[in-house]
Amino acid sequence: MKILFTLQAARINLGYTQKDVSRLLNVNVNTIVNWEKDSSNLTFKRIKQFSSIYHIPKDMIFFGNKNEFIRNYRKNENKLIKT
Repeated sequence: MKILFTLQAARINLGYTQKDVSRLLNVNVNTIVNWEKDSSNLTFKRIKQFSSIYHIPKDMIFFGNKNEFIRNYRKNENKLIKT
């Protein structure tokens, strides 16, 4: 089973604040807030930047709607409990 990190989890794992990441990417902190909620429309360039900043391969970072990630996680967790 592959471990996936949300953008928020990857950031927190390194001890970065949203403000830290906004400075590194040269964007407004509100942009980081929004991307952590839904990163579905990130460009490949941004995906590579996040992978580099967080020192995590891009295929281990979940890029999409955070609520969808949570729903899928809970659904899979319930399957494991029942077996």
